[in-house]
Amino acid sequence: MMRRRCFPTKQICRSTREFTQRAFRNSRYIPLIPHGIHPFSTKSAKSEDLVCEPKEPVLKSKDIPGPKSIALKKKLETIQAAGTVEFFADYGKSFGNYICDVDGNMILDIFTQKSTLPLGYNHPKLLKVFQNEQNLKALINRPALGITPGKDWPDRLSSVLQSVAPKGLSKITSMMCSSCSNENAYKAIFIWYQNKLRGDSCPSEEEKKSAMQNKPPGSANLSILSFKGGSHGNTLGTLSTSHTNYIRKLDYPAFEWPVARFPKYKYPLDKNQAFNKKEDKDRLREVKELVGSSACKCPVAGIIVEPIQCEGGDNEASEEFFKGLQTICKEKEIAFLVDEVQTGGGITGKFWCHEHFNLEGPPDLVTFSKKLQMGGFFHKDEFVAKEPYRIFNTWMGDPSKLLLLEEIIHVIEEEKLLENVNQTGAYFKEGLMSIEKEFKDLLHSTRGRGFFLAITCANAATRDKIVVTLKRVGIQVGISGESSIRFRPALIFKKEHVDVFLDRFRKVLKCL
Repeated sequence: MMRRRCFPTKQICRSTREFTQRAFRNSRYIPLIPHGIHPFSTKSAKSEDLVCEPKEPVLKSKDIPGPKSIALKKKLETIQAAGTVEFFADYGKSFGNYICDVDGNMILDIFTQKSTLPLGYNHPKLLKVFQNEQNLKALINRPALGITPGKDWPDRLSSVLQSVAPKGLSKITSMMCSSCSNENAYKAIFIWYQNKLRGDSCPSEEEKKSAMQNKPPGSANLSILSFKGGSHGNTLGTLSTSHTNYIRKLDYPAFEWPVARFPKYKYPLDKNQAFNKKEDKDRLREVKELVGSSACKCPVAGIIVEPIQCEGGDNEASEEFFKGLQTICKEKEIAFLVDEVQTGGGITGKFWCHEHFNLEGPPDLVTFSKKLQMGGFFHKDEFVAKEPYRIFNTWMGDPSKLLLLEEIIHVIEEEKLLENVNQTGAYFKEGLMSIEKEFKDLLHSTRGRGFFLAITCANAATRDKIVVTLKRVGIQVGISGESSIRFRPALIFKKEHVDVFLDRFRKVLKCL
């Protein structure tokens, strides 16, 4: 049976009578019960505060976006650009795996705010975090952490972030978002690289003066090697290492940094081993040549790579490929940076995706954000900047997000959500592969780990039509690369939710 949860909010069910009447009147709804609590118990949850997750999407408008969303978008467009807005949500009525829009549509969310909600919407444990007065003060009195952190900040970093740190990475630099996490990780790599060249001596007066003029030797002529199809942020520096969509790069100055090709596998993997192994070897050879090339305008100080390329098409690479990358970095004495912004937090069945690769040792740096609520990077001791203000901004993270992460980690452990990701993820993947066989002309290349799944469509037009039609039947998914659909459910996603999706997915495909 599905473990059911209670989500307290007075906006949904105002009384026990109303709740029971609706539950029996419409069998699509089930109460969400906290572990060990009867649905109408007053011991831990007031009956008037109970809400319910539907068994399936509930649609009230003829289309999504509905009229209220359309009106709000027009209003927003008078204030700021709103071209990316799909619909407006009512977060007070969203819960579990379902997002409610302002038109009252209950949509099964298998994209979860670009994979940022590990526990879905309005989890009862998270709703309680700021009922604690001390935690509330951390939210209100937001500190400039690099200057005046709160007295509990060292203990919080230790008990929360270090508790989930990749093995072997003892240091943390906290940040706000994914882009600034990668951007500042690049800076840490450049500082480390230049310190090696100086023999750890202090910067010269020439370096100090030329840095102020944006010229070498103070402004170092260095680069970060990245991969085609990689995406590492939208700030000006990270855009030089992002290669997924021209619209995000057009008109911006960029560094002439080397770009290698990422392996492009054939599926199913077990039937294309020889081809895929050759892909690994060819791509590693290319990386090695680029790092050591005298034609490279900027010496390579480090390599950045995603364990699974996300925006670029959910492109996978093997354990052998990542071990080979790490070996190249060690041989060339450059940094190995793994971008776990999207893959971190348990969605692949391990807390960090690179743990699947059995590397000889930890990467030099691992960036994080999204499911971990705040950003930053774990790193080895040698990547700590010696001088103050080398890596610095006003916020340097957010204590309130760390409080949420603390509770998220507790729930992941208590409810054994990584086990759920592995078990339900396998069930989900099997379902996708079955549908792929059924609709061979429309779909191919089911792939992924855990809940980090994708399937490729015959072409971009077919993909886009499927995604739009799925939304009309109450399913929210994401897109990836040129013609792929990506799935990023919350860690609480169950087999029942998979069945709802697969049923509607099949019906949509039959109508194409």
